[in-house]
Amino acid sequence: MSAFRFLFAASMVALARGHMKMNTPQPYGTPALVNGPLHADGSNFPCQLTAGGSFSAGGASNTYPLGSEQELKFTGQAVHGGGSCQVSITYDSNPSASSTWKVIRSIEGGCPAQGQTGNMGDNADAADPYTYNFTVPDNIPTGSVTLAWTWFNKIGNREMYMNCAPVTLTGTSGSKSNFDSLPDMFVANVGNGCGTVDSTDLLFPNPGKDVVSMNGATSAFSTPTGTGCQAAGGSPAAGGSGSGSGSGSGSGSGSGTTAAAAGSTSAAAAAGGVFVTVPTSGAAAGGSAATTSPAAAKSGASTTTTSATSTTTLPAAAGGAGGGASSAAAPASTAASSGSSTTSSTSTGSAEAAGSACSPDGTWNCLGNSYQQCASGVWSVVMPLAQGTTCKGSQGSSIDIVSGRKSRRVALRFRA
Repeated sequence: MSAFRFLFAASMVALARGHMKMNTPQPYGTPALVNGPLHADGSNFPCQLTAGGSFSAGGASNTYPLGSEQELKFTGQAVHGGGSCQVSITYDSNPSASSTWKVIRSIEGGCPAQGQTGNMGDNADAADPYTYNFTVPDNIPTGSVTLAWTWFNKIGNREMYMNCAPVTLTGTSGSKSNFDSLPDMFVANVGNGCGTVDSTDLLFPNPGKDVVSMNGATSAFSTPTGTGCQAAGGSPAAGGSGSGSGSGSGSGSGSGTTAAAAGSTSAAAAAGGVFVTVPTSGAAAGGSAATTSPAAAKSGASTTTTSATSTTTLPAAAGGAGGGASSAAAPASTAASSGSSTTSSTSTGSAEAAGSACSPDGTWNCLGNSYQQCASGVWSVVMPLAQGTTCKGSQGSSIDIVSGRKSRRVALRFRA
């Protein structure tokens, strides 16, 4: 065999064996579990289901009490630098492209592995040493559901991975309205007019209240691109193709903006990317927001915590050279106030037409309780800030965020 043919064959083996698959919860027996991505045209969305196929447990059994904490585990070593994942559920026993999927946990960065610059190896049967957890909501209906793990890889081809498992929810049944109020599952890279940015960890437009952020080898985050993407705090944008997220219901009000909890750092998502750490009060600076040790991706890393001591670090906008190495850190200033919340009287800018030309990349446009950012030479859509926060100023290389919460005022300065 020639050297060329040998290398080509080896590369094909690596492609055939290389990706990741979920092993906990136990996936469906049918459709067959594969470690590859969904088709680029979305033809096997959801759950790798092909035309004419159906779902069968095939011996899989997963029983979760409402309110319980459960584990998420994977098999494989082709982690593609990590990325961002979601855990979602639908009450459809045979999910289709029109099923309603609702998110119960979002993991932004470091999933399904942390601190990786590429792959961990080429053994498709090796156990992933990084395990994650999620909490089943305690106020949704009981019964049979389908649980989905979705993954948007950080490095490599722009893909969406999706494995599914049958789950029985037990306990005291809650209201369907509580399920409906959860955010819709994010869908991209499947021919629906929405894509993700290479070499960055995805910031979900609507991650919900239960969201954690994990550091990767670089701290480069970015929002999705395209007219078919889910709106911040809402459902997929109008005009997306039929292979979209299948969010049959409305966006729901339970999750508010990109992150509902006041002070949530993930709400600062902007075109071009941001990375924010907010250590909990009294905790060491390196001990809360992210962890790089296996089996440690627990709910304590939640970004929905707030504190009077905040540190904000932002890399250059996506599309520029480099990632975390170009980031700058600035401690937040803290001052006491007597009111329950504070607002800024400083005038703000006016909205620019999404997609219109702008310069330079990374420029922020403050709009009071929302903002835009210049990325790849065009303005982003208007995106909301976290509930209870506002910005001051207009257009510039930085944006001042003011969060009013009870008797304190926390001002965060984000640099593009």
